[in-house]
Amino acid sequence: MGGPSLDDFKAKLPLAEIVARYVRLVRRGREHSGLCPFHKEKTPSFNVVEDKGFYHCFGCGAHGNAIDFVMAVEGLPFADALRRLADMTGIEAPTLGRGEARAPQERGLIEANEAATRFFANVLWSDAGAEARAYLRRRGCGRRVVERFRLGCAPNGNQALLGTLKAEGFTEDLLLEAGLVARREDGGGLYDRFRHRLMFPIEDGRGRVVGFGGRALGEARAKYLNTPETPAFHKGRLLYGLPQAVKAARERRRIVLVEGYMDVVALSEAGIGEAVAPLGTAVTEDQLRLLWRHAEAPVVCLDGDQAGLAAALRTARRALPVMEGGRSLRFALLPEGEDPDSLVRSKGAEAMRSLLDDAMPLSRMIREVEWTAEPVTTPEAFAALRHRLLDYPNLAGDPGLRLALRDDFFNFLKANRLGGQRKDSLSPPQFFGVRARFNAALERVGGDLLAAILRWPAILSEFEEDFADVEFDQPAREDLRREILVWHASEPALDAAGLRDHLSRHGFTSLAEDVLAASEKGFAPGSDTTDVIAVQQIFGDLRRKHARRRESEALDSISSSADAAEKIEKLTATFRGLNQLLNGGGKDVDH
Repeated sequence: MGGPSLDDFKAKLPLAEIVARYVRLVRRGREHSGLCPFHKEKTPSFNVVEDKGFYHCFGCGAHGNAIDFVMAVEGLPFADALRRLADMTGIEAPTLGRGEARAPQERGLIEANEAATRFFANVLWSDAGAEARAYLRRRGCGRRVVERFRLGCAPNGNQALLGTLKAEGFTEDLLLEAGLVARREDGGGLYDRFRHRLMFPIEDGRGRVVGFGGRALGEARAKYLNTPETPAFHKGRLLYGLPQAVKAARERRRIVLVEGYMDVVALSEAGIGEAVAPLGTAVTEDQLRLLWRHAEAPVVCLDGDQAGLAAALRTARRALPVMEGGRSLRFALLPEGEDPDSLVRSKGAEAMRSLLDDAMPLSRMIREVEWTAEPVTTPEAFAALRHRLLDYPNLAGDPGLRLALRDDFFNFLKANRLGGQRKDSLSPPQFFGVRARFNAALERVGGDLLAAILRWPAILSEFEEDFADVEFDQPAREDLRREILVWHASEPALDAAGLRDHLSRHGFTSLAEDVLAASEKGFAPGSDTTDVIAVQQIFGDLRRKHARRRESEALDSISSSADAAEKIEKLTATFRGLNQLLNGGGKDVDH
């Protein structure tokens, strides 16, 4: 076993901070307490005694140190738990047998990268690094931050690095595998991959240099050049600047994702040390998981131009399928034409901190970016906006998040109809008629409408937004309503068989059957068409009775007032008129 001893590693681990990533802790004197993550409980019986280095649950008896906790809560073997804790805290872990036993090969690559880092740093402070130093001065980077990130310079020569590292004993094959040199296209000799570039060493979670990013100092085909994929370097699993950001992220309970290497360096120079960056590509699921290890809602900071807005939406789409357990993202969109580096230099660090503090939730970012994507001045543009917005909830892997996003976006669409009013109906569809057996109890009316939609989902093509405004007091019916709306957003063909299949897959079969059975006398196929205006009245009256609590806190008092009685009477008349219409002017059904 190499590196620090296991006892030293255990002693350095901040137990309460580690546990707090999984358990909401409350400090009580010298201890912390919370709900146990290993069994269900309503009263906290889980305690963390940090000064003694252990946790204990008086309910289920769970007990151990930080390593035991991570092994138990994430289901990891011992060696993996050590690496997980090292990534989480930035504390070097002891290395155990197999952990390094990919090892002679991987160690050789890392040793070569470390040697290259020293070489590039030496060049930076030599005459050959004058251009790179001048660039760093223009960007406001002092020597301290340069050394913190171990920046360097690749000289403008074909074999400067190759010759130096070969003299130190590294073989050509190893340098090729590390991506430090490349072979000429004609199959001839080797040459340095990085030439005339400002060099950014890229470290893994344990602070080991596993690759490089290089920014061109002059004209080049690629402004930025990264190490190719190697056994040690997987750019989709790494974040630039993470080892340097861990301490600040832990202290500020925030981590910030910016676009580029220089953004990370510039923010660190300005005292904002919790910033990291992807490695020149769109953010990946692995990188998102790395971010979530350090904060429940990382801040994604992007340029405010069209490319930045598009990147924000791509990031949201990448994150939604893997967001769970309260995880989310927040977005800080910079003024157009600014990046973090330029904003700090022009407006100061406080302006940047303020922007990060005011970062908007993911749902708001999606709404605002999609709303401004194109002018919403016609019914066609509004329909396109609706389609784009309601596509996002379908990406969410967490059912609760999917429903919450749909509700949020429906409310947004309702508040931003064309001209502030409901848009005109376009070509109302023909669908099976419905007859309602009206009961003054509003839950029965709503239940009958649920049954109508279960039988004839085509109704939703005209009345989806009205149905979205209904809210049932019975949680089971409310869940069924929401799941129907989720299905409608993802299925272009509104047929009853498809709806039944969807509800069956999501555990709603029994409830749907109960709703249909309870109202089987209230609805039956009528004529081939129905009066759209009459159905609009039904939904309109029902919507007013089921207005969300946040829109009307007086629902209970209104329902018992004379005004409510008048409205119920009006609703009764509406149902009676519809019933007569569908039965050719015949006699009402009993109510």
